[in-house]
Amino acid sequence: MAQNQNQQSTGNKISTTYVTVIVLIVIVISISALFLAAEAYVTGQDPLVAGFLALIGLIAMTLSVFMLFQSRRQSVEMKLETPKVMTTIECKKCGYKNVREYQRGDYVFKELEPCQKCPDTKQIITAIYKEVKEKEKTYAV
Repeated sequence: MAQNQNQQSTGNKISTTYVTVIVLIVIVISISALFLAAEAYVTGQDPLVAGFLALIGLIAMTLSVFMLFQSRRQSVEMKLETPKVMTTIECKKCGYKNVREYQRGDYVFKELEPCQKCPDTKQIITAIYKEVKEKEKTYAV
C-alpha cells in the first residue's frame, strides 16, 4: 500500500514537471514570436503578419505565465499534514484507559507494563488510530 502511494506521488511530481517544461517551452516560443513580430514591423514587411505574430506571442505568453503560477499555487496547496497517530492502552482487569502518541513497535494486543491501579495485571494496546481534525467550515458571504 505504501509503495502504491509512493508511485502516485511520483506520478504527480512527474506530471507537474512535464507541465512546467511545456509551459517554459511555450514561453520561449512566444518570446521568439514577439521578436519576429518586432523584426517584421521594423523591416517594413507586411504589417498584418507583424500584428498576428505579436498577438500570438502575447496570448501565448499570458496563458503560459498564468499556467505557471497556477501550477505553483496548486503544488503549495497540496502539501499534506502528517496525521497524529494515537495508541489506546487498557487494563484487562480494572478497565483503566490511557491514550498516548504512537511509538514505533506498537501493535494491537501488545502487552505492556503493569497497570498503575492494579500492578498484578499487564496493560494491553487495544487501538491504534489517527486523529482526524475537523475542517473549518467556510460560509459563502
